Amino acid sequence: MNINDDYSQRVVINHHDLPWTPSPQKGVDRRMLERVGDEVAKATSIVRYQPGSQFDSHIHDLGEEILVLDGMFSDEAGSYPAGTYIMNPPESSHAPYSEEGCTLFVKLRHLGSGKLEREIVDTRLAPWYKGLVPGLQVMPLMRQGSGSTLVRWAPQTYFNPHKHYGGEEIFVVEGVFEDEHGRYPAGSWIRSPHMSLHQPFSKEGCTIFVKTGHLI
Repeated sequence: MNINDDYSQRVVINHHDLPWTPSPQKGVDRRMLERVGDEVAKATSIVRYQPGSQFDSHIHDLGEEILVLDGMFSDEAGSYPAGTYIMNPPESSHAPYSEEGCTLFVKLRHLGSGKLEREIVDTRLAPWYKGLVPGLQVMPLMRQGSGSTLVRWAPQTYFNPHKHYGGEEIFVVEGVFEDEHGRYPAGSWIRSPHMSLHQPFSKEGCTIFVKTGHLI
């Protein structure tokens, strides 16, 4: 199954516009944003666990990134409330479940061998750092090599026009993100190709998950 697998093309999707697709595990559904492969796939998805649902223990041979959007996500190592970022490195394994239900932003099978240790960030408590322009704050989420970042935009924050070597991927966690191409409310996923150009801003304020340089 291939969905939005041409990385030379810009893609904009709001996951709320997509249907829920059942996974092989009862009680776990997905909204597929991009996918290359069948059940073992390089994929970006919104994943919903119904209360009491679970997966058997499994290995992520090329790693996994998770951002908990709502509810409580758990595995044998602990429980992770909304706002938690988890990076499971290549060849790691776990048995995830959710007692109360949860919704996740998930990226599968895209991490290199340089990611060796599991990383967990509670974004409700981790520090924010000053961004490149007034009104912009950043929170690094992955310490091992280039990785993912949370970016918070105060209302009426404007960034400079710029290109992204290796492309850029954005998921709007809350608020409304914008650029000259459009307006992207919470739930929007934007994937821009290698050397694409834009001038982002936020009139209303927003928080976005950003990943750059991984689309070549």
